[in-house]
Amino acid sequence: MSIPYQDETFEAREVVEEVTKLSAEQLDAFGAEMDAIRQRVIADLGQADRDYIHNVVKAQRAFEVAGRALFYLPPAWPLAVASLSVSKILDNMEIGHNVMHGQYDWMNEPGLSSRQFDWDNVCPGEQWKYSHNYIHHTFTNILGKDRDIGYGILRMDEDQKWHPYYLGNPVYAFLLMVFFEWGVAMHDLEVENIVSGKRSLDDNKALYPGLMKKIRRQALKDYVLFPALTGPLFPLTLAGNATANLIRNVWAFNIIFCGHFPAGVATFSEEECEDESRGHWYYRQILGSANITGGKLFHLMSGNLSHQIEHHLFPDLPARRYPEIAGEVREICERYGIAYNTGPLHKQLGSVAKKICKMALPPKKQAD
Repeated sequence: MSIPYQDETFEAREVVEEVTKLSAEQLDAFGAEMDAIRQRVIADLGQADRDYIHNVVKAQRAFEVAGRALFYLPPAWPLAVASLSVSKILDNMEIGHNVMHGQYDWMNEPGLSSRQFDWDNVCPGEQWKYSHNYIHHTFTNILGKDRDIGYGILRMDEDQKWHPYYLGNPVYAFLLMVFFEWGVAMHDLEVENIVSGKRSLDDNKALYPGLMKKIRRQALKDYVLFPALTGPLFPLTLAGNATANLIRNVWAFNIIFCGHFPAGVATFSEEECEDESRGHWYYRQILGSANITGGKLFHLMSGNLSHQIEHHLFPDLPARRYPEIAGEVREICERYGIAYNTGPLHKQLGSVAKKICKMALPPKKQAD
């Protein structure tokens, strides 16, 4: 197990090293307590959860309709962009991400089914569910298995071998943030493995039809159809749609990176996770994630991924439940000596930015 190097993480490093000494029996007991939380929430799912997601969907649609309508009024362009941005953020974060995790499959509603839902994003839902729901959530922060560590573009851990290419880490991170939906869409193509020779172009043939279909549909909607409907205001509407997509990309990137890469987040080797018990899986999810503190509106707009720890523990529980169980999860972690990483957005974001820059440089032993 490793914690990315940084000056302020010595205390967190000590806690993690102590946790590794937990016995198999202790990990089993810890896992049982996590299982109990999960079962209690499942047993309590009902009308309140149903009403919540329906209300969020209604709000998202209302913001989209308002945004599209306001583009017909040039002076209201900033309001149109703001409204459409909120719509896209809600669609991707609190609705799309969570619905495609199966959080509302128990409702048996086609519009909220993980098997049928697709989001306002150039990444096809089916491809995202494989790379995210399966690969990332199964192999969270296992080096060599979890391709979300750096997204195949960035060096985000000291155990990733340094190469002069990584001197561009800050630039790559900025570009990934600006074009985040495109980065997610290209994720399954494993471009870095094609470049290194570990994967061939032929290996991606099955992915191309779905990807191109989704890209065409999104491009037609945002950059042709809706701008054309506003007639002579086409350029303004086109710019507004592009700006809303940019805002959504920047927001999603920052929330996701603050939940995965701030100071104190651990990575694991494949050897550490062989024959992994359920308790160790829970333990790995906690140490491989971080939370962001904030109010109800902030949690809503983040898709409750501000509770990334709880999301990694229980990815298929409705995300609205994460705030209510976060205190209990933290208390259990404290009893077992497991670090619970949380902090305000500015602190986590600053920590991520610092790591991106540090990981761009060669390790000190190579630099000497």
